[in-house]
Amino acid sequence: MEQQVLQLLAATLEPAAETRTNAERHLELLYTNDAFPISLISIASHTSIDLYADSAIYCRSLRQAALLSLKTFVLRIWSSSLDEFQGVITINDATKDQVRHSLLALATSGDQERKIVSASSLVVSKIASVDFPDQWPSLLPTLLRLIPQSHEGQLHGGLVVLGNLVEDGFDEEQFGKSAIELVRCIYDIATDERKKLNSRALAVSIFRACFDTMELMYQTDKASVKQFMQEASDAWTPFFINVLKLPLPPIPAEEQEGDTESGSWRGTVALKTQVVKALDKIHRTFPHLLSQHTLELFGTIWESLQAHVGPYLALYVADNRQGRLEDADRLPYTLDFLVIEELDYIQTLMGSITVKRELEAQIAPEKLSNGTFNETWIAQIMTILVGFSQITQEDEGLWDFDVNVFLSEETSETANYSPRNACSYLVQKLCRYPVLDSLLAHTKAIYEDRSSSARTKEAAIFVLKQILDELDSCSKDIDPNIARAYLHYIGLAMHENDDFLRARGYILVSRLTTLPSSGLLDVVPQYARQTLAAIDQDSSDVVKVSCIRALQEYLKTLPASSAREFQVQTVAAISNFISAQDLSDLKESEDLLDTLVETLRDAIMADPSLCLEHPALDVLFTMASYGASSFQTTMLVNEAFDSITSSMAAKGSDSYAQLCAKVLPTLTGALDVGDMTSENALSDMAVSLLSSLAEHGPRPLPQNFVAAVMPKLYRLLFSSNEPILNQSATVTIRHIVSHDADQVFAWQDPATGKGGLEIVLLIIDRLLGPDVDDASAAEVGGLTVELVEKAGAERLGPYLMQLLRIVAVRLSTAEHASFIQNLVLVFARLALTNAKEVLDFLAQVQVEGGAGGTGLEVVLRKWLENSVHFSGYDAIRQNVMALTNIYKLHDERLANIQVQGDLMVDTSTRIKTRSQSKRTPDRYSIIPVPLKLTKVLISELANPLSPSTPGLQQNQFTDHSDDEDDEWEDEPGIVDLSNPTTTADLMAYADESRYNVRQLDDETQTYLVDFFKQASTEPDFGDLYQGLTDEEREKLHQMEKTSTP
Repeated sequence: MEQQVLQLLAATLEPAAETRTNAERHLELLYTNDAFPISLISIASHTSIDLYADSAIYCRSLRQAALLSLKTFVLRIWSSSLDEFQGVITINDATKDQVRHSLLALATSGDQERKIVSASSLVVSKIASVDFPDQWPSLLPTLLRLIPQSHEGQLHGGLVVLGNLVEDGFDEEQFGKSAIELVRCIYDIATDERKKLNSRALAVSIFRACFDTMELMYQTDKASVKQFMQEASDAWTPFFINVLKLPLPPIPAEEQEGDTESGSWRGTVALKTQVVKALDKIHRTFPHLLSQHTLELFGTIWESLQAHVGPYLALYVADNRQGRLEDADRLPYTLDFLVIEELDYIQTLMGSITVKRELEAQIAPEKLSNGTFNETWIAQIMTILVGFSQITQEDEGLWDFDVNVFLSEETSETANYSPRNACSYLVQKLCRYPVLDSLLAHTKAIYEDRSSSARTKEAAIFVLKQILDELDSCSKDIDPNIARAYLHYIGLAMHENDDFLRARGYILVSRLTTLPSSGLLDVVPQYARQTLAAIDQDSSDVVKVSCIRALQEYLKTLPASSAREFQVQTVAAISNFISAQDLSDLKESEDLLDTLVETLRDAIMADPSLCLEHPALDVLFTMASYGASSFQTTMLVNEAFDSITSSMAAKGSDSYAQLCAKVLPTLTGALDVGDMTSENALSDMAVSLLSSLAEHGPRPLPQNFVAAVMPKLYRLLFSSNEPILNQSATVTIRHIVSHDADQVFAWQDPATGKGGLEIVLLIIDRLLGPDVDDASAAEVGGLTVELVEKAGAERLGPYLMQLLRIVAVRLSTAEHASFIQNLVLVFARLALTNAKEVLDFLAQVQVEGGAGGTGLEVVLRKWLENSVHFSGYDAIRQNVMALTNIYKLHDERLANIQVQGDLMVDTSTRIKTRSQSKRTPDRYSIIPVPLKLTKVLISELANPLSPSTPGLQQNQFTDHSDDEDDEWEDEPGIVDLSNPTTTADLMAYADESRYNVRQLDDETQTYLVDFFKQASTEPDFGDLYQGLTDEEREKLHQMEKTSTP
């Protein structure tokens, strides 16, 4: 068996896809053989395998492949509690027991291959997550006995298994029983200086992971958890402080940086990093535990940051060492990670009132002396921030190679969180102090020192940019004298040889001069012209795109008369820049395209009417074609064009007609190109822009508008199955019918000879047909209503009843909530004026199929069961008024129709798995239509206790923090995504039943209150009232109380 499995594993490593697939399929066939998992563990345990080659790398790959196959095997057949379980357990208990013990032995064997240890411990954790403690009670006692006595190799494996168990295998009850022994065990390892630094770091990491479980336990047993965590914190904190004070070893040569021996650079950095992460975790989950140590920790981290500036600059700025590295145990071990953690932690500590008081006390006596500040903590931290904000060689290389990466960093839309980014967030905390003065002194010293590097100069004004952004967001003014002093140094930066320093200068000068309080608005035109000139004349793309981005600030600040002057120049500069770019590169440069679109939009909006006189719109459409596949770019183009269209339409029909004459050939041409090249994204973009154009159009539309647009949309809707494209095209036709139905009805398609009315009916018929899915037909209801209202019964003739019958039939099979709403609103809009005729018509319609019956039964079931999910003020208002009109008819036919009522709550306390939920779906009571209709209308009443947001209870936002946490201010901007409680709260926002934020306008609320006042006086209402729940009755009583004068 083992030889057969070994050959199959070797085949899974072959480059040929067919060979790999066949091998994987044959491995799956062995799942029913009890010897299979044992063979996998045996292969993974061999340190040498002589199958095809003697290569150590190949041997390791086979061992890893064995463990990967074992993990897949476990996930699929081990237990029904695992998410990937495939339905049949094919392994007996005796084999399971052998697997558990053999696998644990492998994970703790002291194997020199860390990846083997990590992979085997991962499988152990998967098994433990379902078997511990019931089927595997010896696991934790074995680990806690093994770890203190093991040699270094065994220790590493044992810690990895224990760490996975703490993260994934424990629940609160299991953890509570072993917490004291577990924490003591890892404390002994972490503090034992004879152990390897990496093992000690792994122990600290496990201690940090314990806090997630402890936080959950705290919700149910605060006193015990608080006492335990306080004792643990008191024991660990002195050790943490001692580690933070450890000096870094000398920087090793690059080839020695990966050394893991005791006392190594790598081990020291890994241990210090885990300590900072643990402290930060404690402060975020149980702040009171470290209150008495806050000042000491702050001072220690402060000194550590000061000590790490030099090594950081040597490694990543002067040299090009690789950063952001983690080992096989996911422990970061490069200095940049440590610096990030320290910067983030000192930001956390600055939320402490104790720290704030101390810092404020230290700056209170600070006075100006000979024009410069004394060396205080503010000056020191400015030095730290400027040091860590310097551009690393790695980043410089990336930004030089791809300007799009530079822009993503500039807009903070990047997953690459670096010390430079961390400095940006720390600056926000510092803006309550006089940082501008200290930074100015530091900037002055840097720029006047001839030995200062361009990176240092760039970092100084980079920090200034973060300060200005924060002050502006808080509406704080800056001293004009300080602003002019900074302007001098920024001006020097704009003329430096270094590209990134020059780029930073142009970005800063636009930010500084456009701040109202800076007193520099008079020089804005001057610097705006310099920025425009640099786009054409500078040799660096980084500088060019920085200038293009900087123009956004100027265009928003310049008076209208001056902005118009710059519009033509800005459009020309962007056009020239695009023409010089490689088109294939531009399509992949989303951030660059977004910047270009945003700047062009701001230029056009200075005076939209001028865009008809120069190629601004042509440039916009060119960028739209490049970025058609990008959601962000598409959204920006749509927003820009929507603003242009609405502005031009507001100027009158003539301006709108000129706009149409300019853009319609381009947009309809884009549809032809998209059709020929099968580029759906391009067609999506073009139709979306056409929709915006039609939406803002006057009544009537310009002559020949329908003739230019309708043939393209007609062809598109009969050839496309793309949901977004079909929705946009349907909405566009709806706007056209709404704005100029006469032009639609008078138009005749030259290709088919069919009239406009017939074309629209054919489109509706196709969208309502069985071949089109719900998503593609999502907007057909709105088009149907618009056509019925504009054409009228006389023009539609027999087509009206046929059309409504098709809507009712399609509604019977509709599943998507938005599509159901769209179709229901067809009947709701008609019921606003002709409720009885709508019911009479539906009663005559027969719907075939499983959910069939009369049209009245089908439509009312779908209508009433989905009304509570309707969205949009207009839709909710129309729905409420239509339902009240139907109620007022007191039609006897409605009482004979049974629909879904209230959810029947399962009183069992047993947790349901997903498979159990599928087997036993939710059950509802069955009630007649009048009662359901009443319940729906009551649900639309706003909660009297919280009228502004009916779906939210006021106490959901009550602060339940403990008194001992008053040492800390709330910091809503800091969210610990690793915290399970935080994750649960965030995910809860997706639960519509819990946070239902459907809101009604005051007019609808008043209408509903008046309706219920009138209905409650009618004899039949008493019977309906008896069928209401206690909550519904209480809601009516509260409504009566609050509405009574």
